[in-house]
Amino acid sequence: MIQQTKTTEGITITISSYYEEGSSRPLNQYFAFSYVVEIVNNSPFEIQLLRRYWIIRDANCDVKEVEGAGVIGQTPILKPGQSHSYSSWSPLATPIGKMAGYYTMKRLMDGSSFKAYIPEFQLVADYLSN
Repeated sequence: MIQQTKTTEGITITISSYYEEGSSRPLNQYFAFSYVVEIVNNSPFEIQLLRRYWIIRDANCDVKEVEGAGVIGQTPILKPGQSHSYSSWSPLATPIGKMAGYYTMKRLMDGSSFKAYIPEFQLVADYLSN
């Protein structure tokens, strides 16, 4: 497991990533990685996650951008002190890569929006880090 944390405007995002050996097919250049995201609202404002943006890079320098509404079909609202967690996954063509991005958040008090940055984290097949 690899873990990274970043805080932007009181929103703390922690990512834990895992290599999914049982779902990977190295001979076919298919490496599956899962990750768990925890979003904690340490700000004094009630916020809502509106959108996500990810940039995913593999060791071949291939870049994939993913963006859209919410996360796993949800646009959670977090009061101060609340958290939201979810898990997802990404396949790569190489056993090493990295991901980063941001969530577009809205303060419900005044409707203003801001980007809460997702820390860059590594995706590394376990057999490479032993």
